[in-house]
Amino acid sequence: MTENYAVKLNKVGKKYNLRAAKVFDLKDKLLLKEVKKSGSWSIKDINLTINNGESIAILGDNGSGKSTLLKVILGVTSPTTGNVEINGKIGGLIELGAGFHKELTGRENIYMNGVVLGLREKEIDLIIDDIIAFAELENHIDKPIKQFSSGMRVRLGFSIAIHVKSDIVLLDEVLAVGDKRFRKKALNAIKTYLRGKTIIFVSHSTHQVRQICERGIVLQKGSIVYQGDIESAINYYENEIE
Repeated sequence: MTENYAVKLNKVGKKYNLRAAKVFDLKDKLLLKEVKKSGSWSIKDINLTINNGESIAILGDNGSGKSTLLKVILGVTSPTTGNVEINGKIGGLIELGAGFHKELTGRENIYMNGVVLGLREKEIDLIIDDIIAFAELENHIDKPIKQFSSGMRVRLGFSIAIHVKSDIVLLDEVLAVGDKRFRKKALNAIKTYLRGKTIIFVSHSTHQVRQICERGIVLQKGSIVYQGDIESAINYYENEIE
């Protein structure tokens, strides 16, 4: 029997240890107390099930734990407590262009990222022209990434993410950057290229969230404080958090 869930989190928490900085004046008792803190919980006691084909938004203010939650789900970082179950091939776009090597060309970076995401070279050969065309980088793709503008890196990173076949796609503020025309193009691409896939979407834009997601969760200080249909989640976020 095939499991219906795509992602399941059981009592997941992530704690980052704080280290004392040498620049602190250790004679200052207040600072000394701050230095002695053993750590800080970025997320804690997260229980969440995301079904196959479901599109879910993660809402919350800066520092609420949204990006940490995505990184734990993607496997970039391990949880301190609890466990994460993934049912399917997962891919993510947590930080656009963060995985690029600045000395390599755009084309070389496509192959490098494709391999990291589990593709063979022959599989990348089949989609590389589409990736380049969608990113509108035909005239720049063989230049080093360090010569790309931030907008060009955004377009390339997004194009790689939507063309690589994954069952579960994580998107973190991917439509918050780039020009208005490309943001519209990217939003349409999410609706078409990723149709039927499980989408976990982080965005501060409630307009974008409404167009993409059917359910939402609200994070505050690392904990889920609300979850429900997308309209009720947005209402809670706007009225109780902001």
